[in-house]
Amino acid sequence: MSRQLHLGAFLMGIGHHASAWRLPDAQPGNLTSPAYFKALAQTAERGKFDYLFFADRLALSDRFGDNLDASVRYLTSSRLDPVALLGLLAGATSHIGLAATASTTFNHPFTLARTFATLDHLSEGRIGWNIVTSTNDGEALNHSAEPILEHELRYRRAREFVELAIKLWDSWEDDPFIHDKVTGEFAHPKRVHYLNHAGEFFNVRGPLNVPRSPQGHPVLIQAGSSDTGQDFAASVADVIFTAQPDLQKAKAFYETVNQRLLAQGRAAGSLKIMPGVMPFVGKSKDEAQARFAELEDNVHPLAGLALLSDSMNHDLSVYLLDEPLPEVKEIRGNQSRFKLVQELSQREGLTLRQLGKRFGGSRSHRVLAGTASEVADDLEQWFTERACDGFNIMPPYLPQSLDDFVNGVVPELQRRGLFRREYSGRTLREHLGLARPANAPRA
Repeated sequence: MSRQLHLGAFLMGIGHHASAWRLPDAQPGNLTSPAYFKALAQTAERGKFDYLFFADRLALSDRFGDNLDASVRYLTSSRLDPVALLGLLAGATSHIGLAATASTTFNHPFTLARTFATLDHLSEGRIGWNIVTSTNDGEALNHSAEPILEHELRYRRAREFVELAIKLWDSWEDDPFIHDKVTGEFAHPKRVHYLNHAGEFFNVRGPLNVPRSPQGHPVLIQAGSSDTGQDFAASVADVIFTAQPDLQKAKAFYETVNQRLLAQGRAAGSLKIMPGVMPFVGKSKDEAQARFAELEDNVHPLAGLALLSDSMNHDLSVYLLDEPLPEVKEIRGNQSRFKLVQELSQREGLTLRQLGKRFGGSRSHRVLAGTASEVADDLEQWFTERACDGFNIMPPYLPQSLDDFVNGVVPELQRRGLFRREYSGRTLREHLGLARPANAPRA
């Protein structure tokens, strides 16, 4: 097949499932272990994944009750700085892409552009940046106690932030160096450019003090499915992360995003659409479903509600646990994710307690439980029916469920001709089939 699906390993703590740390063989102490993260990265690279991805949140999940009780008592809530983690993993791997979240709300374009350009050099072109607008009051309180920006304002700032980061990466042309030891000339000054950017949110002279990196720009990822988020992704991103639990809705989303691409003057397919999937792979379907049921039973409802309150940026502790989720007309958090949760709650008539247990498991992403062949059947259907370009694989418990996927599902996808057997390129852009962007001053 000429069209090949893409796979990202979206790794989180001891696993995405909120009760993963309670399994008998889980080792929660691994959360700060360099050997643990290196081993996970090497497993994903053995499986020929396009990239590893680490999300981030700049606060503990304390929105439920506006205190630390639920988040610290029931969640593995600590997390390392994912951008720093990429530096460690660049030295432990040779081909797999490495991507991390960094906020446009609580960073500065110059500093962030410099960090990601540095990592792209040190990894020889394997870095991706997941662009997010922070949505949580706890994050704001960790950055000078300012209230979180409103949705539209966050995206206005994000657009300028990303445009400025790209200008900074392009402030060096691709071939600026002379390195003439006789004349003493190191580089061409006319191939390094001031920006003199003066915008609504930032005033930056430039240039960046890091040369243009192997990929030109790190791969740009955007995680947001609201109309504003889709437009933003269509204008600047190379990859979009999304939660799509339903095949028909995923196909509609895929078509809509590609229409938005065309409206932005970009080719359809130039933005890779990657929904999240949480796979439970067993020797039999019954075994996989039993493991899923075990984790579901172990979710403390307050753990899930702490995560959901954090995502919504809305304190759910003010409502009765054994009543349905009341209608919440306006939230300032993750709007597309809240819409999915609200639809689930209404469709299945869930109480808040039941909703907490459900959200603590999948976080509104799709769950698959079956044999390697059955999981591959599902992924193949979504891919061939144009519901996506690939998947963010979200191992529910680590390291075992990543091993199960690499050892079982990946060979099945390879046998069907859907997925690579070896890396054919070295950079993340090459893995994803993305062109290296032209340098803006030369374009």
